[in-house]
Order: sequence, then structure tokens, then C-alpha cells
Amino acid sequence: MPKKKKVVNDALATNRKARHDYNIGETMEAGIELTGTEIKSIRAGRITIADGFVQIRQNQAWLENVNISPFEQGNQFNHEPLRSRRLLLHKQQINQLAEAVSQKGKTVIPLKVYIKRGFAKVLIGIATGKHNYDKRETLKRRDQERDLQRAMKR
Repeated sequence: MPKKKKVVNDALATNRKARHDYNIGETMEAGIELTGTEIKSIRAGRITIADGFVQIRQNQAWLENVNISPFEQGNQFNHEPLRSRRLLLHKQQINQLAEAVSQKGKTVIPLKVYIKRGFAKVLIGIATGKHNYDKRETLKRRDQERDLQRAMKR
């Protein structure tokens, strides 16, 4: 009987601002096309996705504005930190993202990066921007729920 491989879904990077600034609709998992030193930096947790977004160009999905710091032992073979990286998705998923982005006010953003079965994956979500009053309402509702939980605990 073959051994079961351990599947680790610990997030190496999360986009905390995403749920505050956007209403997240549908999410999907995508692979990232990386070079050798990039995957080593990601495994070390040296990635920032806070300002990242996904762009559809020539029927391919590209991860833009995501900073993967250079690998310390990479010397001359190091990568460019802010380069565009291709996302590995099925054609049907890319078409779905392209259709969503064509609607007014919609964008695709990375939510978290993690390692799954030895490969770097990114969880992307179709997002709609929030207005300031929506953000305040969300914070108010969260505070009320927290107070209610404290009262029920006592």
C-alpha cells in the first residue's frame, strides 16, 4: 500500500488587507510558474502579496506586483523581485476570470500563498471594491459580534 504524502496548507503569505478593502466572491487555486531561486525564497517565507493583482493577457493569467525577495545564496542566478509570473490555470478558469474582470468594479487579487505537495500555490479571488462606509459597517458588525461572544462566554 503506498504511503500517504503529508499535505501542508500553512500559508506562507496572506493578504490581510484584501478582506477589508474588497468583497471576495469566488476563489480558486492556481499554480505559479517560478524559477529555482524564487521557490527557495518562497519556502523561506520571503514573499509579499499585499499589492498584487492578476491580469489576463493573451489568454494567460499573470500575477503582477508580487514581491519575492532575492535568495540570499542565489548570487548571479537570482531573479528579479517584481517580475510578472504566469499562473497555471485551465483555459476554462482563465475564461471565467476574464469574464469577471470585464465587468465594472471587479478585479482578481491573490489572497494567500502556500506550498501544497511541494508546489507553490496561490489562492486568488474575484473581488469587488468596498466603499468607505462599507468598511466602517464591517468593522462595526465585527465589534458587535465580538462583544456578543464575550457576553455569552460570561
